[in-house]
Amino acid sequence: METSVLSLKNVSKSFGKEKALNQVTLTVRKGDIYGLIGRNGSGKTTIMRLITDLSTESKGEIALSGNAKGTSSYHTALQRIGAVIETPVAYNKLTAYENMKIICIQKGIHDFSIINETLEFVNLANTGKKKFRNFSLGMKQRLGIAMALVNSPDFLILDEPINGLDPIAIIEFRELLEKINIEKNTTILISSHILTELYQVSTRFGFIHQGEMIQEITKEEFDSSCSQAIIVRVQNTSQAAVVLMEAIGDKFRFVGENEIHITDPSASVAGINQLLSANGILIDFIGKKESSLENYYTNLIQSLGGGKK
Repeated sequence: METSVLSLKNVSKSFGKEKALNQVTLTVRKGDIYGLIGRNGSGKTTIMRLITDLSTESKGEIALSGNAKGTSSYHTALQRIGAVIETPVAYNKLTAYENMKIICIQKGIHDFSIINETLEFVNLANTGKKKFRNFSLGMKQRLGIAMALVNSPDFLILDEPINGLDPIAIIEFRELLEKINIEKNTTILISSHILTELYQVSTRFGFIHQGEMIQEITKEEFDSSCSQAIIVRVQNTSQAAVVLMEAIGDKFRFVGENEIHITDPSASVAGINQLLSANGILIDFIGKKESSLENYYTNLIQSLGGGKK
């Protein structure tokens, strides 16, 4: 049975008359890298602030490993969380080691050997006397991760950690997340606008729009529902269906009046084009449909009529 690390049940949050979250239900299971997907202002950061007790929900229930928010056991569970929300917070005039030492003292950690171990883990062991203010954005994000990892958390929460990073830094960050998840057995909740990267690392996705959770889906479910297909538009679909059935069996489906999606993984655009043309079928369009989180999220929003009000 899968263990729930985090659960939100019908959680709402209002700021005055403005409703930031509306009846949000969300589950993060042990071992997940859960990608939280949504536009700016959709409620991602609000959710993370509620989880970490930086804000209070208006309605609903939040639990960490089965411990309900508002109880002493929830406060204890919070000690097993690491979080970097919005931007890493560190002292500009201090080195990585000095910033880490302050975090250790704040968390009651007296064995400072953990500092060098953690800095080495995030590839910041050789920064020496370099001050935080002189770090690159990628280095600042990695120090934020290091500070969040210093107490060996079971659960790590990261709010838009790869925004603004260059391509090399993004790849390094992706590798670090996978390393944290596997080597430290840490469950991760991460939000990002860079959906191609979320796809690379996440095992599960939650799509939020205008404060409402519109879908949760595993990566396997996403891949299954968004399998690649060859799209063909023809005028005579009946004739095309006969030809395709003889060649590839039933590995195709009709979409609308004139469109056919071919799902045979061995089929190629060139091969299908040649097959249909040789049988006298006029092709208006042929091409590949590629699956992506961007397209999937956009289609979800469009299915809501442009978004809920």
